Amino acid sequence: MKGIKLLSALLVFALMAVVAVSGTAFAAKTIKLHHLNKDDPFDNPTGAMATVFKSLVESGTNGSVLVETFPSGQLGKDNEVVQQIKAGVIQSGIHSVGGFASVYPMIGILDIPFAFPNISKTYEVFDGPFGAMLAGSIEEKTGMHVLGFGDSGGFFHITNSKRPVHTPEDMKGLKIRTMGLDTHKAIIAAMGGQPAAISWSEVYTALQTGVADGQMNPIPIIAFAKFQEVQKYLTLTGHIFAPYVWIINTDFWNSLSDSERDVVSSAAKSAIVAGRGMGRVIEASDRGLSELSKTMEVNTLTAEEKQVFKDAAVPKVKELIVEKFGAEGEDMLNAFLEAVK
Repeated sequence: MKGIKLLSALLVFALMAVVAVSGTAFAAKTIKLHHLNKDDPFDNPTGAMATVFKSLVESGTNGSVLVETFPSGQLGKDNEVVQQIKAGVIQSGIHSVGGFASVYPMIGILDIPFAFPNISKTYEVFDGPFGAMLAGSIEEKTGMHVLGFGDSGGFFHITNSKRPVHTPEDMKGLKIRTMGLDTHKAIIAAMGGQPAAISWSEVYTALQTGVADGQMNPIPIIAFAKFQEVQKYLTLTGHIFAPYVWIINTDFWNSLSDSERDVVSSAAKSAIVAGRGMGRVIEASDRGLSELSKTMEVNTLTAEEKQVFKDAAVPKVKELIVEKFGAEGEDMLNAFLEAVK
């Protein structure tokens, strides 16, 4: 009897050890995923990306890789989370160019104003050879693996609380919130406004209190941030496209099996497509431009008006890029513009 009890105890102990080891191994295959917005696939592009990615990874790996999402910047500011991913504290993040510039400043070469003729061209550029070239440069300089380039909601447009904007003269005296990127500041300054770098979490209050007169963002972001409550005028400038940069810790990436990497990579690509689709749906739906039009005065720049802004801003931004990033930045910029063509 004692022998049976001893054997039973040993079996229980062995089973517990197996469970513990399995749990540890399983935990090592969990992707903690940071993104900036709500964890709702129907609310915003990163919500769609995170939700689709989680579903495809967990089903595609039969549960050997789990995805735990951390929406709305729960883990910290975007630039701080990039450092956490680099250090391996968390595994992955979908980052704004403003946050990502802290580890890869040359992302600013994408900020040439009015570069893209339409939104579909952005997909071709970032999914094609230039996107691969940019990803390779990022991986070389940061040591982090790039899963792809997502859509932050489409082209950036300008809102303000003071007056309609049709010309650089209309921009004079307007304090426009930007990310901390020098290129974004240069764009607003060249277009006639006064750039004001304000963190994302403080933008609504800054607009509400008059610390800033306006801001620039895509339609879906303007809508879900409810900027129409504190802004009167929306000008559809479409002056830049700023992608999300989706990265994953390289050590974690290398720890995955070949089949797991295939699933994670393809899941990210599908998730990016879903995010793009959600951006376009929100723009076109009653949660997008039509909703904003109910309380905001909306105007679209004519081709002639847009050309005036382009002539003012492009040379300034090109000059800044060459000054800041040298020959390497200029080569990357030329490759970008060639890819757009």
